[in-house]
Amino acid sequence: MEKIMIVEDDNKIAEYLSSYIEKYGYHVIIAKDFDNIIGTFQDEQPSLVLLDINLPSYDGYYWCRQIRKESICPVIFISARTGEMDQVMALENGGDDFITKPFHPDIVMAKIRSQMRRAYGEYATKQEERVLQREGLSLYPERLELRFGTMMTQLTKKEADIIESLLERYPRVAGRQDLLVKLWDDEMYVDENTLNVNITRVRKKFQELGIEDAVETVRGAGYRLRITWKEG
Repeated sequence: MEKIMIVEDDNKIAEYLSSYIEKYGYHVIIAKDFDNIIGTFQDEQPSLVLLDINLPSYDGYYWCRQIRKESICPVIFISARTGEMDQVMALENGGDDFITKPFHPDIVMAKIRSQMRRAYGEYATKQEERVLQREGLSLYPERLELRFGTMMTQLTKKEADIIESLLERYPRVAGRQDLLVKLWDDEMYVDENTLNVNITRVRKKFQELGIEDAVETVRGAGYRLRITWKEG
C-alpha cells in the first residue's frame, strides 16, 4: 500500500485530509514531531508528501530541501499563503505542486493521483534503470536498494550516494573530500563527523547483507570498499 505523509500543524486539517485520502486506499502518516520531520520521513519512506509552509521550528521550505537530499518523491505544498512568490518559493525549494487553503478534498486527491502517475505510473519517465555491480553486489540507485545474492536492504539517498562512490572507485580509495562534495555540494560547511556517522550507517547496511568490514578507513585519504562475507 502506497504511503502519503502529511506535515500539517493544524490537527483538524491533518485528520480531515487523512480520513479522506485513506478512503482511496492509501496509507497515511501524520507527522507529529515538527523538530524532526526528516526523521519521520526516513523511517516511513512515503511515496508522496503533503507539506504546509507555516510550521513550528522550521518552515515547509526548509523541510522540503531536507527531503530532497534524501528522495525525489513528489512533494505537494498546501498553504493558506496565496501570493505568487510563495508558489515560486515552493517550486524553487523542491516542491512539485501547490494547493491553497481553503481547498476541496477532490482537488487534493486529483493532484495526489497526478503526481503519483508522473512519479511511478503511466506517465513516469521510461528509461533504462542504472545498476552498479561489483563482486556479486548490486546497487540500484533509483530504487535506493542494495542487493547481495538473494538478500536486499533499503537505503537512504545519502547511503546510496556513498555506496555508489565506493563502487565506482572500487578497488581504489574514495577520497573524503570527494564524498563530502558529492553528498553536500550545496552546504557551505559540513562537520566531518557527519560523514563519519553516514559511513557507520553504510557499514551496518553491508552487515545486514552478511558482508563484514565492508568499508575500510584509509587514514589520511578516505574509504575503500572490501567485499568479504560470512561463511555459511
